Amino acid sequence: MFKKDLKIVYLGTPKISAIVLENLIKNGYKIVAVVSQADKPQGRKMILTPTETKLVAQRYNIPVFQPVKIRDDYEFLKELEPDIILTMAYGQIIPQAVLDIPKYLPLNLHGSILPKYRGASPIQQAILNGDKSTGITLMEMVDKMDAGRMFYKKEVEIKDDDNYETLSDKLAYLAYEVFDEGIQSVIDGTNKGKEQDESLVSFTKKIKAEQSLIDFNDDACSINNKIRALNPDPGTYFVFNNEKIKVAKAEVVKLSSDMFPGTIIKYDKNDFIIACKHNALSIKLLQKPGKKMMDYKSFFNGNQNLFKVNETIN
Repeated sequence: MFKKDLKIVYLGTPKISAIVLENLIKNGYKIVAVVSQADKPQGRKMILTPTETKLVAQRYNIPVFQPVKIRDDYEFLKELEPDIILTMAYGQIIPQAVLDIPKYLPLNLHGSILPKYRGASPIQQAILNGDKSTGITLMEMVDKMDAGRMFYKKEVEIKDDDNYETLSDKLAYLAYEVFDEGIQSVIDGTNKGKEQDESLVSFTKKIKAEQSLIDFNDDACSINNKIRALNPDPGTYFVFNNEKIKVAKAEVVKLSSDMFPGTIIKYDKNDFIIACKHNALSIKLLQKPGKKMMDYKSFFNGNQNLFKVNETIN
C-alpha cells in the first residue's frame, strides 16, 4: 500500500500535535478521524476552549472524538477500520484493546531520541538537563510507556535561546518529516524496527506546578534551563514582598566570585542581575501580578523603585 492511501486515525491534543496533524493533511495523508482530550476551560473567564487538534480537524471537516477515558470508550475506533493509529502527545495511556485495532501498527511520534527520555515531559527534560540536541522517534506503541520498537529517528539542535515553545515548534515540523520519511518502509515490512536497549532507558515525569518556583540557591545555569524548559507553560517565578514575579527569559552572567544567593547585584535602566549559588542571572522578560509580560527596560520604566541593590530575594 502507498503511504498516502493509508486510513489514519490521529490521536493528539496540544499545539505540537496540531502542527503535525495539519502538515499531514496538507501533504495529502488520509486522516479519517482525530481523537483528542476533552475541551477545557481557559483564561481568566474560564471559557470552554477546543483543543488545538480539534480546531485543525474542524477546519478540514474531519470527525473529532473526545472520549473522557479512551480505555473505557473506544468502540468507535473499530468502526473506522484504520490502517494505522498514529499518536503525538495525546495525553492518555492507550490500552491494548485500542492497540490491536489498526490493520498495520499503532505508531507514536515521541519527542526524544529513544530510549532516552521516555514518559510525559521529554522536551522539557532535554532543556532542563542542558542537552545540545534532541529529536523525534517514530516507534511502535505497546502497552508499556514508550517501550516499543523504534523505526526512524531524526535529531534537531537545541539552541541556547530555545524554550519549551520554540523547541516544541521545531520538533513538530521534524515529527512530520520523520513520519513522512519513515512510514513507507514500516508498512512495506522492510523496516522491522529496532528494540530499545533497556540499559539506556531514562524516564521523565509530568511537570508539576511546584517546579515553577525559582530557587536562587541553585546555580545560574540550572535556573536558566528551568526558565527555558517551563516557559510559556506553566511558567517560572520568584516571590518578592509576597508577590509572584514571573520570569520568562534570562541570561547567565558570570561572576569572578560568588555572592549570597538571591542578592540583587544590579537594578537600573540597563540590567536586573540576581546572584545565584554560582554565577548570576540577568532577567530579560518578567511580569508583575495582574500585568502583562514585558521586556526588562519597559518593566523598569514603570517599577524603578520596586527592587534595590543588595536586597535579597528568597
